[in-house]
Amino acid sequence: MSTTSVAPQARTSWDIDVAHSSIRFSVKHLTISAVHGRFDRWTGSIVLDDAGIERSQVSVRIEAASINTHETQRDAHLRSADFFDAGKYPAITFRSTHIEKTLGGSFQMAGDLTIASVTRRVALMVELMGQAKDPYGNERAVFTATTTIDRRDFGLVWSQVLEAGGLLVGETVTIEISVEAVRRIEKLTKGARS
Repeated sequence: MSTTSVAPQARTSWDIDVAHSSIRFSVKHLTISAVHGRFDRWTGSIVLDDAGIERSQVSVRIEAASINTHETQRDAHLRSADFFDAGKYPAITFRSTHIEKTLGGSFQMAGDLTIASVTRRVALMVELMGQAKDPYGNERAVFTATTTIDRRDFGLVWSQVLEAGGLLVGETVTIEISVEAVRRIEKLTKGARS
């Protein structure tokens, strides 16, 4: 009699629970205040590799037209060809290329961010906030991530010069991400046999 068992999986797949997650940003307005906004429609997935975190992967797809700064005219302008040109380029995407641990248990994640057909490498600081099981038995993990980008790097160059100097819309965009991910239940293809 022989017994074949399945080794524990080092790689696990997780789906981002968008209802409990957010992608928020802020940018200077009139050089002295900040406009805050978010994206309302997006999806994403994570593959965690416990044997080597650098082999983990993150993929996110954002609907550019779902930008929301709580001001209708401004949102319409941001969707236009002056900024995201959402009719022509409906998706903003991010795909990680490298992840490594840093001191203190955080992570640095590099990846390719594509906005309006322009792709640039960006770096995010990522922190695992914790893991828990929900009342339905699903395993959940919570991450936060932050980065800053220069919107001009992605061809988003529209602005107006103010009479007193400076720009109407700042060039540096601060991005803050909060992710609650649910572990995908893997179906076993092989089981014990005798």
